[in-house]
Amino acid sequence: MTAVKSIFMFILDIFGSHRLIYELAKKDVKSKYLGSYLGVLWAFVQPTVMILIFWVVFQLGFRSMPVDNFPFILWLLCGMIPWFFFNDSVISAANSIIENSYLVKKVVFRVSVLPLIKIVSSLFIHAFFIVILFLIFFVYGYMPSIYNIQVVYYLIATIFLVLGISWITSSLVVFLKDIGQIIAMVLQFGFWLTPIIWAFNIVPAKYQIYFKLNPVFYIVQGYREAFIYHTWFWKHTFLSVYFWTFTFVCLMIGILLFKKLRPHFADVL
Repeated sequence: MTAVKSIFMFILDIFGSHRLIYELAKKDVKSKYLGSYLGVLWAFVQPTVMILIFWVVFQLGFRSMPVDNFPFILWLLCGMIPWFFFNDSVISAANSIIENSYLVKKVVFRVSVLPLIKIVSSLFIHAFFIVILFLIFFVYGYMPSIYNIQVVYYLIATIFLVLGISWITSSLVVFLKDIGQIIAMVLQFGFWLTPIIWAFNIVPAKYQIYFKLNPVFYIVQGYREAFIYHTWFWKHTFLSVYFWTFTFVCLMIGILLFKKLRPHFADVL
């Protein structure tokens, strides 16, 4: 109970700085593309181009058929969009402390919000693509459904998962710079091991459990069930319990590690 209370108070304390986080997240989005001609538009152009590439390669090149009677592009978008958010959040949050070393050295600044600022920064872009996803479904003739509200649940689940991971990685990157390269490599493997551009039913039944151990599977599949399969998240009791257990462990480890290493950040930076 002590560990649970510690985590709860730590998170509650951080979310108490929501205005600061929001303002710094907006500033972060603008600063990323400062000086470029397209500015913030680059944040939307890059993922859009990647989606178009995969769509051209798999649907036009390999002649991919509709998946479960749904147009391939819709099925693909439901997997790519949550992955972009997860991938961008993890990478940017991992480097959040190093990039803001000048803030770390200020005694009064709450350093623990830095990873969350990066996550919220990525969330702005993700929210735009969720709107686009609704529009594309509408263009294809699929009306909004009550099941779509589950996107909020899976979005919250993603944020808590990334937050736990980011407190671990951002703490370690300060002392071990190679962690950043390892994270990028793990994410590359994770993309291909998660059923984002390939259908999960091609995996033999006896091996499916191993793919489900990947927490991002829960999120990607959840987006598709919210938009395509129309299944409520509580129907997957085992997966839900496993995901939140994994997320809670990440949060607990991340908070304890962050608290332990925080006093040494300024010395190393």
